[in-house]
Amino acid sequence: MPGMTVKFTKMHGLGNDYVYINGFETTIEDPAELSRKVSDRNFGIGSDGLILIQPPDEAGSHCRMEMYNADGSRGQMCGNGIRCVAKYVHDHGIAEDRELQVETDAGTKKLLIETSANGKVSEVAVDM
Repeated sequence: MPGMTVKFTKMHGLGNDYVYINGFETTIEDPAELSRKVSDRNFGIGSDGLILIQPPDEAGSHCRMEMYNADGSRGQMCGNGIRCVAKYVHDHGIAEDRELQVETDAGTKKLLIETSANGKVSEVAVDM
């Protein structure tokens, strides 16, 4: 991992902040270790964890959310984190639908996106 360069986005929703990596473009060999490093608020980027936005496993889904907590453990799902996933995939052209299906370790979640006049996401609702 030393010397590794990875493009990331840091996003927050209602107090939860995560580092997001586009798994459609980048492969992370040890996401648990990377999560520990980037989440450190003193020596890293500082976050509640790492979320990889991966290609879906199931037909009909738009993407898969792979979540790691700050300690490197796997997390099943975070409502605020998945809302940011929806914003990311829409704003980056991965999915243009208003209704999204995102796979998580807690099952597939349905999300509804609202956009502003500039076409960017302004609100996201998730059916938990």
